[in-house]
Amino acid sequence: MLGKIFFLLCLSSAWAEDLCSKAVPPEAYYVRLSIKTALGDKAYVWNDNEMFLFQATLAFAMRSQFSGQEYNVSNIVVCDETPRVSFWFVVTSLEDPSRLVSRGDVEQAVRKSRNRINSAFLLTDQTLEFIGITPTLAAPVAPNTPPWLIVFGVVMGAVFAGILVLLVLPLIQKKRKKNQPMEDEDSDEETQVKTAENGPERSGVYNMSFSDDDKFTQM
Repeated sequence: MLGKIFFLLCLSSAWAEDLCSKAVPPEAYYVRLSIKTALGDKAYVWNDNEMFLFQATLAFAMRSQFSGQEYNVSNIVVCDETPRVSFWFVVTSLEDPSRLVSRGDVEQAVRKSRNRINSAFLLTDQTLEFIGITPTLAAPVAPNTPPWLIVFGVVMGAVFAGILVLLVLPLIQKKRKKNQPMEDEDSDEETQVKTAENGPERSGVYNMSFSDDDKFTQM
């Protein structure tokens, strides 16, 4: 059993080396990672462990897309890796390692597990790019309160405010009309009091020159 497993691993490794030495097959997908751009000073170093994680996440994505088919790291063949962290990969068939899984099947698997793949590397669709696979759209955030309930609450609040104004406004006007006669009476009373204190007003102007003339006439 162990000998069979070792033979399969050697076979897959030899097949991977042979595949990478040839031209890029049509089933391949290019990948580009911008770790420094995404994480800045907290960027991690890309190494063999990170590449193993990438292959494992791709194998997980293939298993999730095709239930019951046990894809492994050995089925994810990576070639032409560069220091700027870019490469291309293919997925080999479970039945025949020399046959490649179609681009369409790989794309469906990647799109289905895109968030899980991004999360594994702390990246996004813009910093972990699968060239040729369009970024996934984020699901719209559903509000806790339904929009129709919000609109209904606003309309009912406006109606209630209008009814309240219609009820309160006549009361205020009625109260003002009731207070108006009392204010007029107070004003009349104040006028009468001032007149009583100052005495009746005299009409006309008293000319002192005529008074002096009368005195001289009598003399």
